[in-house]
Amino acid sequence: LPDTIPCLLSPWSEWSDCSVTCGKGMRTRQRMLKSAAELGDCNEELEQAEKCMLPECPIDCELTEWSQWSECNTSCGKGHMIRTRMIKTEPQFGGAACPETVQRTKCRVRKCLRGAGMEKRRWKEAR
Repeated sequence: LPDTIPCLLSPWSEWSDCSVTCGKGMRTRQRMLKSAAELGDCNEELEQAEKCMLPECPIDCELTEWSQWSECNTSCGKGHMIRTRMIKTEPQFGGAACPETVQRTKCRVRKCLRGAGMEKRRWKEAR
C-alpha cells in the first residue's frame, strides 16, 4: 500500500443563498472529507465563498424638515401661507416615492377696511 491515500471528498454542496436580500453579499458551499484523516494528509479546501449580487436595494425618498410658514400673502383679509421642504434623496430601485414638498394653509389678517375704495372713487371724480 502506498503511504498516502488520496483524499476522499464528498461532492460540493449547492451554493448557499446570498447573505443579503438585495445588493452585494456572499455565498458559500462546503464538502466533506470522507476518508479518515489519519490515513494521510488532506489539504483540499472544504469550503468556498464567492460574491453574489442581487438587484439593488430600494432607496426611499428622503426629505428635509419643513421650513417655517411664510408670512400671510395679504396685508388684510383672507390669504394663504406656504411652507416647503427639499428632497434630500430621490427614490431609486422601487423605493418609496416622495410626498408633497409644498403645503398651503389659509390665514386671516385683520379685516380690510371697507372705506379703502372710497379714496379712488373721489380721485376719479376730481380729475
